[in-house]
Amino acid sequence: MPAPSDENLLDFDTNRLANWDEQHARRLLAGDDAVLYRNHLAIAKWIDGWAETLGKDNDEDPDSYSAGFEKGVREIAAHLRQGDYVPGGAFMLEGP
Repeated sequence: MPAPSDENLLDFDTNRLANWDEQHARRLLAGDDAVLYRNHLAIAKWIDGWAETLGKDNDEDPDSYSAGFEKGVREIAAHLRQGDYVPGGAFMLEGP
């Protein structure tokens, strides 16, 4: 199965991301950590699909535990897309 294209991996709703910067994403895709970032984008895409199925169960009670879980899952996907877990990213620790 061929890997998804960068355009496919970047095809998501950026309105849910607090710190989205497409230029930064493109630099990551062209940089030393491109393979890692593509992996993060693929994981985020899968997480969004999973969250969609969770969201279908939350229509009756949006304040339920499941709704909060779905929100948390989507936040993880957002941080993956923003490059926060690649070396030098917002959530990566420097040094040992």
